[in-house]
Amino acid sequence: MRRWSDLPEVARDVVGALFAFVGGTALYVTGLYFLHEPDTPVSIPVRLAIYLPLCLLTMGRRRMPLPAMAIGLVPLLVDIWIGPSVPVWLVYGDLIYAAVLYSGRRASRIVTVLWSVFSIFLVVLVLTLTVDLRSVSLAFIVVFAFIATPLWWANSVRTHKEIAGAERARAQALTLVAELDRRAAIADERTTMARDLHDVIAGHLSAIAIQSEAALGVLTRQEGDSPVTGIMRSIRSNSVSALQEMRTMIGLLRSGDADEVAAPRRLAQLSILVDAALAAGIAVQVTETLDDTELPSAVDQAAYRIIQEALTNAMKHAPGQEVAIEVGARDGKLALAVHNRLPAVELKHRDNGDPHRGLINMRERAAALGGHFTAGPESGRWAVHAELPLSTAGAS
Repeated sequence: MRRWSDLPEVARDVVGALFAFVGGTALYVTGLYFLHEPDTPVSIPVRLAIYLPLCLLTMGRRRMPLPAMAIGLVPLLVDIWIGPSVPVWLVYGDLIYAAVLYSGRRASRIVTVLWSVFSIFLVVLVLTLTVDLRSVSLAFIVVFAFIATPLWWANSVRTHKEIAGAERARAQALTLVAELDRRAAIADERTTMARDLHDVIAGHLSAIAIQSEAALGVLTRQEGDSPVTGIMRSIRSNSVSALQEMRTMIGLLRSGDADEVAAPRRLAQLSILVDAALAAGIAVQVTETLDDTELPSAVDQAAYRIIQEALTNAMKHAPGQEVAIEVGARDGKLALAVHNRLPAVELKHRDNGDPHRGLINMRERAAALGGHFTAGPESGRWAVHAELPLSTAGAS
């Protein structure tokens, strides 16, 4: 049944017409086709010549149900004239069924009314002309089997289809309402998060920027351009930059539309991280071999954040040590590497036992894109390696 329902409607109608013709031919050949035995016998080829056009009309029962039923009246009337036969009435009953089921609502009602009136008229006519109980019974059986049954069955199927369509529309409406409720709940949660970020973190960052600016002014007047002054400039620069990014995140949370706020940072802005590290007294060497490779947005942003976190860890745990950053594309992946030499007391695997939040964040960013991340000692240095697949969806 599943294979049958998977076939195109035209193919199913063609197969149905073929089976109808073969089955009707079998009834004609075996002589089991009489509704009423005619006074003058009719040859089988003549019967088949009348029956074949009716079978061909069934191939258009879905696409043009009303014309097929109307044209089918011609072979039906000819069959009645030479002596009614079961195959012709069976196939024409199917055309009545199709006309009620597949036509428009108004046309379906008109067909039902017309055939109902004709059925009553036919039974009354037979009763008036013959006054024979056997003939009236036969007319009633024909009307019930070949007219009333297709009308009732088609209207029943049509009603069930309309109910199913109404239920589908109702389910779609409920789904839409649920989606709108979900979006409203998300919007409320995003607004709450944005407010909390602004009240807590953004406030602290603003205080750091202001205080570092004040301290920078005092140091400049007292000591001039000293290493401490450079560090304070780096602190102020980083705090202002973090505050800008925090405001970007708050804007994203409030609006939900990334087009209305500044875009997140990407590898093209890697120089900002390098300048911040240089201001803090950290030498940074960058090797980039992307060769104009187009990076998906999600990969580009994640790579920037991983390098930022790795560079922050290097400045924190190995101050004054040179940091080497390598960025390249190979085998459909974006490869990142950040190396720095550690003091002897720091040469231990910091990613076991009590993992740092920064390492967890980097690993999660890589895993979210289907990439790979490792961090640990490597030949006397601390090495961070990440591979992000370039096939990750994230169009700019």
